Amino acid sequence: MKYDEPSDTLYVSFAPGEKATGIELNESLLLRVNKVERRVVGLTIFNYSFLAQQTEAGLRSFPLTGLRVLSAELRELALEILRRPPVKELLAVSVYTPSIAESIPIASVIVDAREPA
Repeated sequence: MKYDEPSDTLYVSFAPGEKATGIELNESLLLRVNKVERRVVGLTIFNYSFLAQQTEAGLRSFPLTGLRVLSAELRELALEILRRPPVKELLAVSVYTPSIAESIPIASVIVDAREPA
């Protein structure tokens, strides 16, 4: 895990140097995966300090808008990886349902990597 303060970016690598497919979950989240082995390689969080900031109501949630433009197969893979360790230890994934016919996947940063554990 490496936090770059000037760019406000958190880089998390689970397999340093490994080639991966990038999946843009939204303008602030980039998930890197090994599609063949169906596992995470890395996660990049841009605008990290804003996304990790607590609100008066709790964790800040943000939509995973990039999932809408993915193929069904890649969307399923991304959601599968997001729901299991080690990613689920960094991001809480849920769904916002503004109506009975619409579901929007959302996430929240649950670890502040800038602070010592």
